[in-house]
Amino acid sequence: MQAVAIDTNALLLPATQPLRLFEELDRLLGDYDAVVPQAVHDELVALAAGAGETASAASVGVDLATDRCGTLRTDVSYADDALHALAVSEDVDAVVTNDGPLKERVLDAGTPVIHLRGRTQLTITRP
Repeated sequence: MQAVAIDTNALLLPATQPLRLFEELDRLLGDYDAVVPQAVHDELVALAAGAGETASAASVGVDLATDRCGTLRTDVSYADDALHALAVSEDVDAVVTNDGPLKERVLDAGTPVIHLRGRTQLTITRP
């Protein structure tokens, strides 16, 4: 079964876009395990503690991460670096992110990136 790591910004999308994140992942991948690095979970919790739209979206992201994803402990405390490390080590088969610089780093590591296409669909870019 494929392991797919999900970035903070991807977990914010269901609250900010008309995107059904996990339904789209099901459509693209079929059977997979969704995971988040501990750094992503921590970033979502910190954002949710704030105020405004970002905090509301992060609160949804925390719930999604907790209910739908496993958490991976890494030695890296910065979310983007943790996702990149998972891609380099081949511990995941793809990374879900809309972060441009992270996309490039993950693709350079030889790992596919799943990202938003339009407002309601995901697509896969392969290295």
